Amino acid sequence: MYNNKGRYALMAVFIAAALVCLYYEHYQLAALAAFLFGFTIWSHFRHSSVLMASKHFKNNEFGKAQLLLDEVRSPERLAKSRRGYYEFMKGNMALKEEEWDKAEYHFQLASRFPVGGKTQKGYVLIHLANLALRKKDKERAEAYVKLAKELAETARSKDIIVKIEKELNRL
Repeated sequence: MYNNKGRYALMAVFIAAALVCLYYEHYQLAALAAFLFGFTIWSHFRHSSVLMASKHFKNNEFGKAQLLLDEVRSPERLAKSRRGYYEFMKGNMALKEEEWDKAEYHFQLASRFPVGGKTQKGYVLIHLANLALRKKDKERAEAYVKLAKELAETARSKDIIVKIEKELNRL
């Protein structure tokens, strides 16, 4: 759970340790340091700073979360378990900035990846239904609501779905 600068510092320490171990002919320790260097690189591409960003996101520190999410250069390289959270947070950030098309794009991607439990996936679909309702696309909104109903477990999500359905009936 490091940001990019922390990971780069850790990689430098592992390289330095490997070089020192090679100098003193401790080849097994040098191999271990090289392995840890490789693991850090793998972690950098597969997990990046998404976990730290989610911590800030849950604490309503959206500026810090946005900075950490911006460190992800290639979201397509993220592990499936991280990609869903990444897209979910980016979609919510876009909603806060009232960038509806961008939010829809990120929520569409988040719906294709694991985002947690049924409740989280339900909220992704609720956001998509709400965005479709905003565009007055009744068919898509109804489809999202139908899927969200199947996943809704909390009273709050069920209440939101009822409100969306009332708005759909007005269209």
